[in-house]
This record gives sequence, C-alpha cells and structure tokens, in this order.
Amino acid sequence: MSTSTSPASPSEETGQLPHRRLPFWVALAMSVALVGPTLAMSGNGQGLIATVGKAIPLVFLIGLVGVSLVGYSFVRLTRHLNHAGSAYGLVGGTIGPRAGFFSGFAMLGAYVGFSIGTLALTAAFTNAFIAQLQPSNPDPYQVPWLLVVVVGAAISFLLSGRDIRLLAKILLVIEGIGIVSMVALVVVIFAKGGAPTTGIDFSVFTFDGVSSSAVISGVVAAFLSWAGFEACASMGEETDDPGRNIPRALAGTLLLTGVLFVVVMFAQVIGFGTDAAGLEAFQGSGNTLGDLGSTYVGQWFSLLIIFTATVAAFGCHLATSATSGRMLYAFGRDGFGPKALAHIHEGTGGPRFATWLVVGVALVVDLLCGAFRWPDMGTGNPAIDTYFLFAVAGSVCLMVCYLLVELAAAWFVGAPKFVRVHGGGGKVLGLALPLLGAVVIAVILWFNVKDATEWTAAPLLGLYWCAVGLVIALAASGIAKRVGASLSAELAATE
Repeated sequence: MSTSTSPASPSEETGQLPHRRLPFWVALAMSVALVGPTLAMSGNGQGLIATVGKAIPLVFLIGLVGVSLVGYSFVRLTRHLNHAGSAYGLVGGTIGPRAGFFSGFAMLGAYVGFSIGTLALTAAFTNAFIAQLQPSNPDPYQVPWLLVVVVGAAISFLLSGRDIRLLAKILLVIEGIGIVSMVALVVVIFAKGGAPTTGIDFSVFTFDGVSSSAVISGVVAAFLSWAGFEACASMGEETDDPGRNIPRALAGTLLLTGVLFVVVMFAQVIGFGTDAAGLEAFQGSGNTLGDLGSTYVGQWFSLLIIFTATVAAFGCHLATSATSGRMLYAFGRDGFGPKALAHIHEGTGGPRFATWLVVGVALVVDLLCGAFRWPDMGTGNPAIDTYFLFAVAGSVCLMVCYLLVELAAAWFVGAPKFVRVHGGGGKVLGLALPLLGAVVIAVILWFNVKDATEWTAAPLLGLYWCAVGLVIALAASGIAKRVGASLSAELAATE
C-alpha cells in the first residue's frame, strides 16, 4: 500500500518510514533470518519424536504444503498491497479495519513470543557450546542462563532500530554460514549411508507405525519452523518496487527453506537411525545438528554447527524484534496505539522506540520465567522450556493470523470492488487455494488445542492473546472507522 496519504491520527510525533530504498536481497534476508533455518533444524524436531516417531520428514513435507498455501495468499496480496503492518494492512485493506487489527494483533503476539523464546534459546545454545568445549568433563561448567539473556538483551538494544541494511547483512552472513554447514553435513550423512543399524530408510515418508491424527497434530512444529517467512511483508513500504520484490522474497524464502527443511530432517532422522535407540538419541539431543556433526565429521564441525545455531538464535531474536517494532509502528501511526510507537529515529530511519519496547518485554518476561522457575515443559532445561512455551504459543497466534490472511486473499480475489486493483485474472486459483489453506489451518489449530488439559498450556496461551485482540478490535469502533478510511485511501493510491 502506498503511504502517500495521511495516517489515521496525524501528529507531529508521527514519523514516516523511508520509502522505496531497500533492495530485494534485504527483504529476502529478513525473511530467511526470521525463519532461522539453522535454529529450526537444531531444535524443532526433538519434540515430535514422542508423537510421530520416525515420520518427522513426513510431517515437514505436509507442513510445506500447508505453508505454501499461506505463501500463495501473501504473494497474491503483496503484488498489489504493501504496508508496514504486514497482515494488519493486508487484511485491513481487504476485509476491514477490525479484522485487520485482529490479524495484526495475532501476528504481533507471535513475533513477540518468538522474540522472548529465541532470546532464551540463545542462552541454552550458548551453554551447549560451552559444554562441547569440555568433552571430557561429565559435569561441564555452565553459565547462568539469565546472565546470557541479560547480555543478549543489551546487545539487542544496541543493534535494534539501526539501519535495516546493516541488520540484514549481519543476518544474511549468519544464516549463510549455517545453511552451508547444514548442506555439508547432509552430504556426509548420505555419503556414509546413514546410521549403520538402519541405513537410508525411506519409510520415514509414510504413515508406517504412526496415526494420521498424530501426524496432523505434529504439523504445528513444521509451521513453527517456517514461522516468519512473511517477515518481508512488513518492509513493503521501505522496499524498492514492492509489488515485485516482496512476492519474490516470499517465494524465494519458501523455496529455499522448503527444500532445505525436508531434506535436512530426512538426513537427521536416518543419521541418528530409525530404530528405537536412534530415535531416543534424537529426542534427547540438545542440538541435533551439533551431535550429528560430532558423529559424522568431528568435534570441530560440531563446534561450528552449535556456534552457528547460537548466533542464528540471536539473529532470529533480532529479526523478530525488528518485525514486531514495525508492526507497533503501524499500529501507532494508524491510531491503534500510543503515538510514541510511530516515532521514527532520524539517524537510523527505523522505529527504534517500538523495537526497544519489544526487546524490553522479552528481557523482563525471560527474567520472570527464571525467577519463578516457570514453565516446566519437561526438558530439564529452564531456558529450553521457556523457548518451547513461547514458541508454541506464538505459533498458534501466527496460525490464527494466517487463517485471516487466507480469507483476505479469497475476499480480495472474489469481491467485485477489488477487480480494478488486480484486473480479475486467475480467479479460480485465487479463490480455491486460499480457501483450501484456510481449511488446512483450521484443522491444524483444532488438533493442537482440543487435547489441552491445563489452562496454562502453550496453545491456549496463544488463543488467550488472540481473544484479547478480538475484544479490542470490537470495542474500538471509533478508531476502526478512522483507520478504515486511511486504509481505503492507501488502497486507492495503489491503482
């Protein structure tokens, strides 16, 4: 969406993001970094062993289909609409401002949750790296995880809100090293034929020994791994030729990570072995890529992998904080939040105050979790427990947001008033694929909340956040009317 029109609540304190200056690679780097391939492949498979066993690659293959349907809807919308609020602007400009705010609030909850979780996971991976430096010590020295969190937050405060080009370069280098390392490890595992006991076992792509309902419920972990692929959509107002470059960045991120995730998960499962002993080793691993690197290559490679995963976890924290800051900026600019959130720092051209707020929340929440020794997710590691709680809760928020984006894409294609914007082409696919995606997401959400027994269960925490957003959206009728006029004007400016 163009931002040539005035915001809903103009103010001297409200700034404007620099327009149309960032190249394609910056948008791609933000999405890839927020997905965090090294982080996802190091820590998102272990929790699936208990429910799906060796069928983890099948879960990721199905997850790729589901997330691709969501990706199609984002691509379809961002060809014509671009807004710093990402889903907030896309849904708000099509279905309406209340739905837009609700989707944006859900996405904000997801990214803030990921910011909290990845800051904690940075501490967990830091200690895993320190332990790997002491291979002969049965009780290796570990740094208090909250100390690592405080240091990480301090660095994040220094980097947050700075020129997005600098952040993108840092993130691109981090993930570049991680991806190359993963590919090298995969090649070695395949070359050595996998684990000696089970070899290369293609039955991991079947329902052999696992129920279809278990596989479907496990797909949420796959969505967690791809969470953030749409981060570049929040940079639509800052990217050069956004109608072309944002869809390219979305498609490029999904293509790169889609192939990578399925292949790497396949390699990891056969690397540990598909028998009971191999799956037990997979489940108990603190960093699967690091352990496999030590087994198949050597300790030096394991150190490289764990170090890269640690830095990637912190890079993901930076990316989620930056994206959350841009969403808060959009809320503040359009009247759905304090005007201070819409302040743009002159020196950096970014919403520094809004980003600092996200980092501050992440720090405080992690400190509270450590102080109260909560949550207990059964891993035995409080930092990883904190990560899993907020990662799963954030994933539920994100799927609620994705559901609304799917409906918005179908509405955008089907509603007569938008024909002048998109020209009316590709109507059948433009309706069928988003609606199919909406059904897939609804099924996955149901399977993940239906068995929750405690009110503090992670999926329910995500739904609580979304419920708060729904109440605010319904109550803010006056603001919604003004924001609706603003979004309509921005949409008209794209003609």
